Amino acid sequence: MDENNSAQITTSGKSPSGSLIAGVFAGVTASACCLGPLVLLMLGISGSWISNLTALEPYRPVFIGVALVFLGLAFRRLYLVPQSCTGDAPCAAPDNLRKQRIIFWLVTGVVTLMVAFPWYGSLFIK
Repeated sequence: MDENNSAQITTSGKSPSGSLIAGVFAGVTASACCLGPLVLLMLGISGSWISNLTALEPYRPVFIGVALVFLGLAFRRLYLVPQSCTGDAPCAAPDNLRKQRIIFWLVTGVVTLMVAFPWYGSLFIK
């Protein structure tokens, strides 16, 4: 057998970071109708135009679904698809995979907090 053909495993070149970024963006968009006005008011920005931010409310379930799809793709890439790469590639280091998994769970927590804001947001407004 040829050493180069049997020992070399090629990488797929895909990274879960794209799915994580898309999941965060979808989570932020899903909570924009509820979290956005509160953040603007906390920053001292006010005006009647802030009520227009609730125009995204009908699309909230779509954005939540998109966030779940992208987080699911990132989970699949990090936990279900076996990592295959060459020995000198960054994905070969076990620390990189561990860091990516930690970032995934942090992002999942942030997205969950943003999506669930309408249920606990009333605690901040009295």
